[in-house]
Amino acid sequence: MSGGDLDKWAAWLLERRDGGDQEQRAKALEHLLPIRDRVLDNANIRPGETVLDVGGGDGLIAFGALERAGPAGAVTLSDISADLVAHASGAAQELGVADRMSFVVARAEDLEPVADSSVDVVTTRSVLIYVDDKAAAFRAFERVLRPEGRISLFEPINNYFPWDASEFWGYDSTEVSDLVEKIWAHQGWGPETDASDPMSNFTEKDLVRYAEEAGLDEVHVELRVDIEPGSWVVDWDRLMGTSPNPNALTVGESIARALTKEETAHFESVLRERVDRGRAVLRSAYAYLGASKR
Repeated sequence: MSGGDLDKWAAWLLERRDGGDQEQRAKALEHLLPIRDRVLDNANIRPGETVLDVGGGDGLIAFGALERAGPAGAVTLSDISADLVAHASGAAQELGVADRMSFVVARAEDLEPVADSSVDVVTTRSVLIYVDDKAAAFRAFERVLRPEGRISLFEPINNYFPWDASEFWGYDSTEVSDLVEKIWAHQGWGPETDASDPMSNFTEKDLVRYAEEAGLDEVHVELRVDIEPGSWVVDWDRLMGTSPNPNALTVGESIARALTKEETAHFESVLRERVDRGRAVLRSAYAYLGASKR
């Protein structure tokens, strides 16, 4: 299917996240692969176990989990997107592992197609940020786990750093902070959205509470905060083609729609060189959570 035929989740993950650019995709994987490995390490998957990867997308974690579960193990990938489920199923066929995998369309809030007490491990990465009822998702995780089953998840803590228009995607934008505010306003972003936006209305403390309330125990959470030089993108042109999440415009689209032609030209004149040279500060805050079922 072409990008226009895909649902928003598949269109973003397979194309819009990195503008369909292979070099930018490789740049994103520099960040994503260590996260995948940490989620799998925390899951402590044993040979022969059954794993459910919730919101599995293109299979980044699911295929890694299959290697750890071994020939006698099995992995189910669930996702709200039928297009992504179909994409991952096709990838399993190409890799010759389809006999050890299953694929279901399901919301994280209920995991309705997944039977009670049917999996040993639940994994998920950057899924709860799109879920309104996070408590329900944790109850669903607990329901599908067998006794002594485990969950391992990763979630960004997007409200850790305050909104600051003097920084645009990590680049110093002090001279054009007024234009940054216009771009954010067009996207519907800002401090006032934190209380209602599922992407930013929780902290690691809430994740702990949801896990306990769902009946999980041995809950462990690590909050990791990093501030370091670097860049999320290859260059200015790649930045313009990327979209930060499935509900957002690309950076280039948001600039073009929020600013006048004169403002756009000024904005680029200030930031392009900094982006092309990778002169940014990477700020990230995220939580790893592990828990088990009694």
